[in-house]
Amino acid sequence: MGLSRPQKSGNGVSTRWVSLFCIASFFLGVLVVNRLWSIPELAERDEEPTLAHQSTTLHQMVNCDTKETSVEAGDIFSQVSQTHDVIMTLDKTISSLEMQLAAARAAKADSEEGLQVNTESGPEQLKDRRKFFFVMGIITAFSSRKRRDSIRDTWMPRGEELKKLELEKGIIMRFVIGHSASPGGVLDRAIDAEDALHKDFLRLNHVEGYHELSSKTQIYFSTAVAKWDADFYVKVDDDIHVNLGMVGSTLARHRSKARVYVGCMKSGPVLSQKGVKYHEPEHWKFGEDGNRYFRHATGQIYAISKDLATYISVNRHILHLYANEDVSLGSWFIGLDVEHVDDRSLCCGTPLDCEWKAQAGNPCAASFDWSCSGICKSVERMQEVHQRCGEGSKRRHLPRFLHASGGLAISLN
Repeated sequence: MGLSRPQKSGNGVSTRWVSLFCIASFFLGVLVVNRLWSIPELAERDEEPTLAHQSTTLHQMVNCDTKETSVEAGDIFSQVSQTHDVIMTLDKTISSLEMQLAAARAAKADSEEGLQVNTESGPEQLKDRRKFFFVMGIITAFSSRKRRDSIRDTWMPRGEELKKLELEKGIIMRFVIGHSASPGGVLDRAIDAEDALHKDFLRLNHVEGYHELSSKTQIYFSTAVAKWDADFYVKVDDDIHVNLGMVGSTLARHRSKARVYVGCMKSGPVLSQKGVKYHEPEHWKFGEDGNRYFRHATGQIYAISKDLATYISVNRHILHLYANEDVSLGSWFIGLDVEHVDDRSLCCGTPLDCEWKAQAGNPCAASFDWSCSGICKSVERMQEVHQRCGEGSKRRHLPRFLHASGGLAISLN
C-alpha cells in the first residue's frame, strides 16, 4: 500500500548487495590477471640482453679461437717452408763439397798419371783458386794454324787483351791440343813456338787424331775443371764464328743452376753404313736400323756447368766413348738429373742468316754452315762473317761487357 521494500533472499541478503559484490569481484579478478601477465613480460625483457650478451661473447671466443688457429697454421707452414729451404741448401752444399773432394782426388790421381793439371801453382791452386765465369776451349789440330790465326784476327783477343779478359771478365780462352804420337817431334815443337808467341794454348796429355775426339773432349773437361774454377766450361770447334757477349749473356741466364747442358739440341740418325761420315760402329745399341740418337747438343759449340765437368773428371775412366764426341757427351748425361737447354742462337747460319737475325733483334752467339759442320772455307771467310755477323764495331779491340736488355753484351771499342 505505500513504498515497497527491497526484497531479501532467503538467508536475509539483499539483491543489491549481491550485485555490488559481483561487480567488485570482477574488477578484482581483472586486476589480478593483469598483474600476473606483466611478470613474465618483465622476465623475458630481462633475459633478452643476457642472451644477446652471451651470444656476442661466444662469437668473440669463436673468432679468437679461429684467428689463433689460423696464425698457428701460418706459423707452421712458414717453419716447414724455411726448414725445407735449409735442407735444400745443406743438400746442395754437401753435394758441392763431395764434388770438390772427388775433383781433388781426381786431380791428385791425374798428377800421378802425368796428366797436365795446375801446372802454374801446383796443389796449392786447388785450395784457394780464383772464380771465373767460363772457360772456352777451342778444339784444334796440328794442321789448323791458319784457322787459329783467322780466329785471333777476329773474335778472340790476343796477348794483353786476352789477359784483361781473364782478369776483368773472368773469361778464359784457350786453343786445346794434345801431342803427337812422337812427343817432342816437329809438330809438337811448332805448337810450342806458337804458344810462346801467343800464350793461348791448353796442352793435354792426349795423342792427337780425328778418331780420338771423344777422348780429347773428355780429357779437355777433366783438365779444365782441375785447372780453373769456373761456372761453365765451353767446347768450341776452330772453324765457327763466336760472339763472346752473346755466349756470356746466354750462360748468365743459367748461372744459378747446378747441372745444366746448353747447346743446339738435335737427334740425328744413327748411321750404320760403313765408310760414311759419322758412321756409328755401335749402331746396334740404338735399336733397329733407321733409329735416331737421343737428344744431345751439336758438336760445334756447347757448354756444361761445373758440376757436370767435375762429374766427367771423376768418372772419366768408366764413361763410354762413342765414335762421335757429341754423342758421347750426350750419353754421359742421359741418365742424370741434368737440364738440357736448347738455345738456337748457338747454331745460326752464316750471312745472310746471322745478319737477318741481328737486324730482327736476335743476335747470334755462334754462326756456321750446317753443310760443312763449320764455316765453309773458314780461313778465307772468317773475316767476312765477323764483319757481317760480329757484335759491335768491325774494329777488333778488347771486348767490353755492357748491360743491355737485361743481359750481357760485348762491344768492340
